[in-house]
Amino acid sequence: MNSAAPGQLIDGKAVSAQVLAEVTADVAALKAQGVEPALAVVLVGDDPASHVYVRNKVLRAGEVGIRSLEYRLPAEASAAEVLALVAELNGDASVHGILVQLPLPKHIDETAVLQAIDPAKDVDGFHSENVGGLSQGRDVLVPCTPAGCMRLLRDTLGDLSGKHAVVIGRSNIVGKPMAALLLGADCTVTVLHSRSKNAQALCRKADIVVAAVGRPRMIDAEWIKPGAVVIDVGINRIEEDGKSRLVGDVDFAKVQPLTAAITPVPGGVGPMTIALLMQNTVTAARQQHGTHLSAGTPLQAVAQ
Repeated sequence: MNSAAPGQLIDGKAVSAQVLAEVTADVAALKAQGVEPALAVVLVGDDPASHVYVRNKVLRAGEVGIRSLEYRLPAEASAAEVLALVAELNGDASVHGILVQLPLPKHIDETAVLQAIDPAKDVDGFHSENVGGLSQGRDVLVPCTPAGCMRLLRDTLGDLSGKHAVVIGRSNIVGKPMAALLLGADCTVTVLHSRSKNAQALCRKADIVVAAVGRPRMIDAEWIKPGAVVIDVGINRIEEDGKSRLVGDVDFAKVQPLTAAITPVPGGVGPMTIALLMQNTVTAARQQHGTHLSAGTPLQAVAQ
């Protein structure tokens, strides 16, 4: 079991670099077997943040050797046009991963689009078949942010078996799959949400706290048991002292001294999400071609 010094920073940048190095080796192994992993990214509309996210994903894919394809549709594109593109990509055997950047314009049903993606190519892990498979412990594509959190926890603590983990937030993207992954790692799991009673007292019992509630600095020292490991998924932009700052859901300055280890914001969970997306793409390519890699770490070994 790895030991953590009091208040140790969990360096998501360093761990993500390690994951990307593993992915680069996996891509090379696949290419040597005649398979070039390919990721298709679909962007609908002109949301500035979405453009940044897509650009970063495409850049990272290029760095690890994954072929990327960008499909940009105007904001006024119809749901039928988006679904037709997804169907085309589903049928293209040279495309192994499909990512539809969210949010979509309001006139398009996000659930319908996500459900249209072939589950074997659903590198975001949002299709109901992958969601259900995760809850059953099957070998499926896992949402990238929770999978990244699991990698950070395993690198910090080693074996998670028997630890009490508290997940704050129950979103479909982070909270629920995070709880499923922790259960799969033999943790005792409590999920706290807006209707939870005695939330602080429950959280103070946790060996592991994963904060994914979307409220800046909500989790202060009153929530944390001394020696806990804290993973802060929140990314909130606030105005403070006349400056725009990124802060997490955890009040870092107050909480860090209590912890065994904690992720900073930025530089903690954030870099892991794209790294695990690349790993999901390689996993999808491997599974679709029935090949076995000799390098790197398969996603399920990270997630469960």
